[in-house]
Amino acid sequence: MERRLHHLALGVSDLSRVAAFYREELGLEEVARHADTSGTLRSIWLALGDGVLMLERTEAPPLHVEGIGRGPFLLALAVTSDERAALEATLAARGHAIESRTAHTSYLRDPEGNRVALSDYPLPGVHTA
Repeated sequence: MERRLHHLALGVSDLSRVAAFYREELGLEEVARHADTSGTLRSIWLALGDGVLMLERTEAPPLHVEGIGRGPFLLALAVTSDERAALEATLAARGHAIESRTAHTSYLRDPEGNRVALSDYPLPGVHTA
């Protein structure tokens, strides 16, 4: 049985600001919004391949410190090399700095400091159209 990612959840304090970044800067399409029992916006779901990136409002402090530790520390989005170059230019023009680059990947931070990558690195065993 093949397993696929259903959704990836990311806790954020400023839900609207972070969702706008992923929609407007990285082109993810919003697919759903959910409210808590009081009617306050609780989460925004964005299409991500065959799955979803779920941004959920939280008031808790981050569980990690700067750098790489246990648990998720990077959200890598698949792009072509042409898309990567175009996104880098657009992000720079809008004030989002690229922190570092490798031959296939560009790294930046979302508005709350979560590490995001734009990668054209070929994945073994994954076929693209």
